[in-house]
Amino acid sequence: MARGSNYCVPMRRRREGKTDYHARKALVISRKPRLVARSSLKNVAVQIIVAKPHGDEVLAAAHSRELTKKYGWKAPTGNVPAAYLTGLLCGLKAKANGVSGAILDIGLISPTKGSRVFAVLSGVLDAGIDVPHGEEKIVKDRTSGDHIAKYGKSLASDSESYSAKFSKYLEKEIAPEKVPEHFAKVKADILSAFGIAVKPEAKVEAKEESKAEAKKAKPKTKTAEPANPAEPAGGKAEVKEAGAKAKGSGKTGAKTDAESGGKKA
Repeated sequence: MARGSNYCVPMRRRREGKTDYHARKALVISRKPRLVARSSLKNVAVQIIVAKPHGDEVLAAAHSRELTKKYGWKAPTGNVPAAYLTGLLCGLKAKANGVSGAILDIGLISPTKGSRVFAVLSGVLDAGIDVPHGEEKIVKDRTSGDHIAKYGKSLASDSESYSAKFSKYLEKEIAPEKVPEHFAKVKADILSAFGIAVKPEAKVEAKEESKAEAKKAKPKTKTAEPANPAEPAGGKAEVKEAGAKAKGSGKTGAKTDAESGGKKA
């Protein structure tokens, strides 16, 4: 530690790596609400906070544990899809409280592309809250859990590594390949809880995926072609022979009538 007379000891929270006071000062001076996103290995917490002279006021808050308790989320609550859903939930709460915009506050977290912080941001944006951002930091495939499903399919042949790496998913009785479908269902439940109609495209995609899986599961069987009801059991050859005989009998009958008529005349 420096011993000079001009040395100033950093503040405790800065020494502990919890607060960047230079960024915090700029956010407070802006007089706009802060979107605070914090995550651990197991959970994600999101708050929209406004600075007041007497202290910070929380305008809206959401925790990833709410997904499990209220909306039936079965996957782990610390992954990227859970971060998106938590941000969506917080954004809808903030919009209901009259909040229209905020500034992202990531603290001392590194701004890595596709991370949970930007998954939270994506959820808040989809809720209708205006937050200044760059689109290159958001990866839509990760927010819906497609990367989890692909990784699960790649490990399906190796049962040991599959069960070891997805033990938390299997404990909750959800396969990692089903995470995108489960994500869409929970997202629809959250939106419907706030009176927002779910787009029919999501329902159609889920139905198409279930139909495709059902087709793969059913074995293909060849069915015999139905016989033509107008065609007799003997086949086309017998039809031709019967037609030829009918024509022959018609001609001979005409000749005998003519000959008999001539003799009588």
